[in-house]
Parts: sequence; C-alpha cells; structure tokens
Amino acid sequence: MKCLITEDDFISRRILRELLSPYSDIEIAVDGEEALTAFKLAHEAKAPYELICMDIMMPKMDGREALRHIRKLEKEMGVPPSLEVKIIMTTALDDPKTVFDSFYQDGATAYLVKPISKQKLIRELRALGLVQLIHCL
Repeated sequence: MKCLITEDDFISRRILRELLSPYSDIEIAVDGEEALTAFKLAHEAKAPYELICMDIMMPKMDGREALRHIRKLEKEMGVPPSLEVKIIMTTALDDPKTVFDSFYQDGATAYLVKPISKQKLIRELRALGLVQLIHCL
C-alpha cells in the first residue's frame, strides 16, 4: 500500500509513520499544499496513493481544503468513486460539526481523533479494506 501522511506536527507524523510502516510505503507532506503536489505527482507517475492520513488543522492550506481539492482533481481525472484514494482525516478536536462537514461536504473516507492508537488505526484500515487480518497478527 502507498500512503501519504500529511501532518504539520513532527511527533504526530512520527507516530503515524511508526504505526503505518509495517503496512505501507510512506511519503510525508507537512501541509495541504504539499499534499496536493504529492497527490498530483503520484498520479502523473501512474502510482497513486491508496491512503492519505491528513490532519485537519495545518498552516498554509488546512486538511479540509486539501481534501476538497483532491476530490475535485479525482473527478477531473475521471477516477471512479470505487478507486478514489481513501482519506482518513485526523485531528485533536473531537468536534461533531467538523466530523460531519469532513464526511458529507468534503468527501473524507474516515475520521480519527488523536491520540491515534495502533488498535484504532488498524481497525479503520481493515474496515477500508487496506490491510488484511493476517498482516495485523
């Protein structure tokens, strides 16, 4: 699996990288602008991401704006909904409005509240069909 971690906080990036490294090849972006650039470059190279873990609150371009741009680009590229990148939004805020807006307005696939535990992340990856049970034992 190819994954992009988009996170401005060093510790959060490191934790996500450690949790995901057994399951994926990981690339890093520190804000929404870098995430968009990485997303475009991956598609141009015919090696799109299968998963993006994206923080909501980041400088320059926040995660929700980057998410909207990614979904718009996928539509423009003719990516069928079944092949869209799975995007897990991450945040320290447990705000129901943000969760609702991320899912229903912006097109997030899933949402995790920090701190992110290995169990929560693996459960979400399984639910999205990104990892098999045997990989998690």
